[in-house]
Amino acid sequence: MLNYYYTIKQEGSVQKIIQKSRFIGYIKRVETEESAQAFIQEIKKNHHDANHNCSAYIIGEQDQIQKANDDGEPSGTAGVPMLEVLKKQQLKDTVVVVTRYFGGIKLGAGGLIRAYGSTTSQVIQDTGVVTRQLMQGISIIVDYSMLGKLENVIRNSEHVLESINYLEQVEFLVYVKNGEEQNFHNWIIDLTSDQAILSEKGTAYVENDLLPTTDD
Repeated sequence: MLNYYYTIKQEGSVQKIIQKSRFIGYIKRVETEESAQAFIQEIKKNHHDANHNCSAYIIGEQDQIQKANDDGEPSGTAGVPMLEVLKKQQLKDTVVVVTRYFGGIKLGAGGLIRAYGSTTSQVIQDTGVVTRQLMQGISIIVDYSMLGKLENVIRNSEHVLESINYLEQVEFLVYVKNGEEQNFHNWIIDLTSDQAILSEKGTAYVENDLLPTTDD
């Protein structure tokens, strides 16, 4: 599995006027080709009166699924440039649709490539990109006397505090970067004077504002 990857932060849209044509870009995070196609069809339904609803998506850890559709524009002038923008920005699990309402001025092949590419870039910029980091879940069980201290130091660390369960004792579920597990164990043992019970709870991709690690 990848240590991290980039994807779109949330669903979003943007509109641009280029040579009197109106271009509307839509973007969404998806994890299956079925979800990507459903999003494309939804946009097409909402803009059934548009001249074109061009699309591109890239899905899978190794970008296994890559599709581009020009939807009636000259071959290679819409879907492919859109897909290239997704690839250049290293986005995964992302679908983009650019709707065009023709304004009466032909743009030519080069103009179309720039228009669809720039609209895709703009909607990515406006919507935002996040890092999804592969992290190890670790359970920490301590007495209630340690609750305040431990919660404070974890929240102010680079680790991700997922949840706190208030049971007979307090259980913290924390996500730690791959490769940092032993250091984390040693840190918690030191903080709690070896009074904590630690166990691993599986890995998950966690959205993180921190810069990703550089090793794959």
